Amino acid sequence: MQRLYPPPSPGDDEDLDALPGLARAYAYPEPVTRPYLRANMVGSLDGAARAEGRSAPLSSPADMRIFGVLRALADVVLVGAETVRQEGYRPAKARPAFAGAREERGQAPAPAVAVLSRRLDLDFSAPLFRDPVVPTMVVTGAGAPREGQDAARAAGAELVFAGEGPDVDPVRAVRELADRGFVRLLHEGGPRVLAQFAAAGVLDELCLTISPRLTGGDAPRIMNGPGVPGPARYTPLSVLEEDGFLFTRYVRR
Repeated sequence: MQRLYPPPSPGDDEDLDALPGLARAYAYPEPVTRPYLRANMVGSLDGAARAEGRSAPLSSPADMRIFGVLRALADVVLVGAETVRQEGYRPAKARPAFAGAREERGQAPAPAVAVLSRRLDLDFSAPLFRDPVVPTMVVTGAGAPREGQDAARAAGAELVFAGEGPDVDPVRAVRELADRGFVRLLHEGGPRVLAQFAAAGVLDELCLTISPRLTGGDAPRIMNGPGVPGPARYTPLSVLEEDGFLFTRYVRR
């Protein structure tokens, strides 16, 4: 993997093929004095967030390395219920290579997963709820179906209420998670819920993998929901490359 932007300094021995170097390249701004929300998404050259109904066909080994590093740096992973179902989500893993750094930062051995759902129509018998290293959370509104709330609690999930009705308020969701000590937040989509968080003005950073593939069709973009006021301006922080894939980081200006 090579750095394209900013250009490497003469004599720079940055090793982006090793986990420590990649972790430094994607480090959160420390110390984290407020909730910091980054998103990680992959898109095709023509803007599709999925191929054949999933993101995996757009990915690559390097993309999956970055995926793992971003999780290993985060306190919590936010993900929409539809993505949980489509991608077959499982609990985040405790990775030995990051155990010491996580302990020094006061983090749990693995990030918690927080599922965003208004209807709570989730498979609570799935490993995501039955076998997590850290208990899975369900972020919903206080008006979500009562039977779903009961099923979530029975599965050992923690309910986080971030709205008065069934809908999740992104601003309140970030605040509620931060109040629980989760300040390094990672959003993994899907396109609808990520658009809602961006429109609410709480997205600090976008890590976007640009896949060198064309898909055509009618797949959603990486954000497929309400418009972002402005539109909001983001500034490039870094661009890495491997095997034709571009790994970009943009931060809110």
